[in-house]
Amino acid sequence: MTPIAGFVFLLVTVFGGYTIAGGKFGIIMKSLPYEMLMIGGAAIGAFIMANSMHDVKHVLGGIGKILKGPRFKKADYTDLLSLLYYFVRLAQTKGAMALEPHIEKPEESPVFSKFPKIQKDHHATDLICDYLRMVGMNADDPHQIEDTMARELKKLKEEELHPSHAMQNIADALPALGIVAAVLGVIKTMASIDQPPAVLGGMIGGALVGTFLGVLLAYGLMGPLASRLKGVVEEEAAYYEVIRAVIVAHLHGNAPQVSVETGRKVAPSFLMPSFSETETALQELSIA
Repeated sequence: MTPIAGFVFLLVTVFGGYTIAGGKFGIIMKSLPYEMLMIGGAAIGAFIMANSMHDVKHVLGGIGKILKGPRFKKADYTDLLSLLYYFVRLAQTKGAMALEPHIEKPEESPVFSKFPKIQKDHHATDLICDYLRMVGMNADDPHQIEDTMARELKKLKEEELHPSHAMQNIADALPALGIVAAVLGVIKTMASIDQPPAVLGGMIGGALVGTFLGVLLAYGLMGPLASRLKGVVEEEAAYYEVIRAVIVAHLHGNAPQVSVETGRKVAPSFLMPSFSETETALQELSIA
């Protein structure tokens, strides 16, 4: 919920400073509904024009990611390393064919069932099963597998980053849309040029609310949210990079412990389980 807390703090400091400086809210509150209708409506219309319905739904899902934050914690990395350790050890000791019951039906696998969060993550299960299946099909060239996995992970990351790009595009457009609303307010003011200065001042002030809102919404809301979503996606992408690192290390002929250690080093530093934590988890790994 840090984005909400940050935005509340932003509003308090901006409008608190305005109030301390002697500013009055009457003209802002009077103009706010109309300016928000013009600027917000134009932004939504531009957003719909620029994106497909699939992308629109994707952006709405991205808002949930912003509020919840990254899905993966340190324990999730420990679980992933434990699962991968079991598979690479099984492949090394009993051969790639021993993996078949688990990778063909992961929803029924007692190994995947031990880690329900991984089992429910279709990206993780697809990566693990697809590439271990390729190993069973004698596609054991580590360089070829690494290149293929890298391309797939890059594609997945770019798809997940699209909502962030879409939100940033709207953030870039909001100041200009605020100017559009302000210009309309100036046009309205010029049509009433015969009014007293006090009335004209109020009308000009109302027009400037549009410029203010456009800039505030761009740099105080949409831009930071787009940046936050990008950070969440990039942090979550590191989780899937661990899978690639372990499988490629296994194909290079490393021992299961070394393959897992290679994957552990790929995890983000603040989420990376320590060597002793990983070793303890592997020793306690028990799958019926």
